[in-house]
This record gives sequence, C-alpha cells and structure tokens, in this order.
Amino acid sequence: MLTAIAAIFIFLMVILFHEFGHFIVAKMVGIKVNEFSIGMGPKIFQKKKDETKYSIRALPIGGYVSMEGEDENSNDPRSFNNVPASSRIAVVAAGAIMNFVLAIIVLVVVSFSIGMPTTTISEIIKNSPAEKVGIKSGDTILSINDKDIKNWDSIVKQINESKPNEKMKMVISRNGNKIDYFVGTEINEDNRAIIGIVPEVEKTFVSSIKGGFQKTGYMLELMFDFIKMAFRGKVSTNDLSGPVGVIYTIGEAAKYGIVNLLYLMGFISVNLGFFNLLPLPALDGSRIVFLLIEIIRGKPINPEKEGFVHFIGFVLLMALMIAVTYSDIIRFNLFRR
Repeated sequence: MLTAIAAIFIFLMVILFHEFGHFIVAKMVGIKVNEFSIGMGPKIFQKKKDETKYSIRALPIGGYVSMEGEDENSNDPRSFNNVPASSRIAVVAAGAIMNFVLAIIVLVVVSFSIGMPTTTISEIIKNSPAEKVGIKSGDTILSINDKDIKNWDSIVKQINESKPNEKMKMVISRNGNKIDYFVGTEINEDNRAIIGIVPEVEKTFVSSIKGGFQKTGYMLELMFDFIKMAFRGKVSTNDLSGPVGVIYTIGEAAKYGIVNLLYLMGFISVNLGFFNLLPLPALDGSRIVFLLIEIIRGKPINPEKEGFVHFIGFVLLMALMIAVTYSDIIRFNLFRR
C-alpha cells in the first residue's frame, strides 16, 4: 500500500509539472488550450474557465494538455501549428524545463532537511586509507588528481572514478597551508570506493538553495555520462529501469522516509526532463529538431512524414519498454514473491 501511494505521488507530481510547463508556456505565447487534465481516464470533475476545460480524471498517473491544432489540422489562428516555430519550440521544451524546476525545488527541501556536506572533513574513519596517510579532521580538500574540488559531490565523483590499486593525489588545506597526499581507496560493504572521510555539514537556507542546484547539476552530469557509456556500448537492459523497476525503487525509498522519497523524485524528474530532450523520434527533443529544421528551411516538413518518424520511434520505444520491464521482473524476482 505504501509503495502504491508513494508511486502515485511521484508519478503524478513529475508528469503534472511536465504538462504544466507545456500548458503555461502555451498560454503565454497565445496558443489556444482546450483542456488541462490532472490524471487520466474517466472524468471525475471538470470546470471550464474562458476557453479551457480544467479536468480531474480517475487515474492519478499524470495528466495532459490538449492544444488546438496540435494533433489535427485547424484553421484557428491561435492553433499550435499556426504560431511561429520559435514559440512552438518554447512550448515543447517547457515540459522538460519544468521537470528540472521540480527537481531543484525538492532537492532544496532535501538539502535543508539533511544539511549540505561541505569540502571540509569533520571525521576520519579509524584504520581507513585517509587516516593511514595522515589526513585529519578539519582539513579542507582543494583538489583531487589536479581537478579543483568545489563541493562534496565532486569529491564523491573523483573517488568513484579512481582506478583500483592507484593512489589519488589530494591537495589539502590545513591552517592556511597546502599539503599533498597520495591516498588509495578501499571497497565498502555497498561495493563503493571510499577513503574513509566524513564531511562537515552546513544547514542554512542559502546553502540549501545552492544544494538544490548542485544536486540537480550533478544528476544531469550522470545523465550525460550515461549517454557516453551508451555510445561506447557499455549499457544493457540491466542498466535501465522501466515502470516496474521505478515502482520497486520508489517502494524501497519510501521505507526510509520522506527525504529519501523526495530525493528519488528529484532524480526521476531530472531523468524525465533529460531524456525528453534527446533528439529521439516520439520524444519532445525530436519535435524540437523538426521545428529547428522548419526555421532553417523556412517551411514545415510534411506532417505525414514527421508523423511517420514519430510513429516508428514510438514503436521502438515501446519495444524497449517491454524488454526493460521484462528485465526488471527477472531482476527483482517478482514472480517468486
């Protein structure tokens, strides 16, 4: 029951923010919006204000925006296809942008709740690699392997990217003096590389806002790293999660409290925004590409040809979704539960 409530909450918020982005920018650029719906399926409540119907539907799994002329021909001068291509690009991109906004908001809350780890060390774990080389509490990490350190996430990233059996060069600030250390890593029980340091935590409103942006930026970096790995052929269906895997992960996060759930919401929202902007058929990124081509050519591409490309992309995405869902079911042994 907890998993179901948590999953509905996250999916509803993430998709609702996405669709609200399309809705609000469509209104701003003058496109006629016929309906803005919270939820899908049978209608529970509907109220019309001016030209737009505002609906609540039975299935709380997202929402949608119905714009005049978006999926059909329309002679209305305020239809989607009759406004400038630049305005349409803004409308299409707004959904993903709002996902990033949602991520920043929830990650600011997370940062305020748990505090923002700094680059200054508060504790050294006994018998850890850091203690063995002489690193002390109160030291501030300035750089690792000649890469400047600006926040705790960059420290974690450098440690995770370190090569086994190779020591990292760390530049430490202690009492105004710079000291070089060469420290190796060890693998903990979670199979992660560590050096045995605990950061000082800062808990202020300003640091929380900064933390929200930093965490969102870090998640975006992970997305770009994932794409690089995909191009190198280092990604399989086991590295992806479909709805089943996401719901399972949400259920696990919900067991550990609202902060973990909000962090996961931020991560899922960044994922949705990022992948929607990829230039893949059937995604918002592909529609933006077609609109950019329209601006360059001075005329739109044949709607039937564009529709065919999106249809093929949709079929391929559904095939991938089925494969990933099957992989999730096997990975989590759902048939044996």
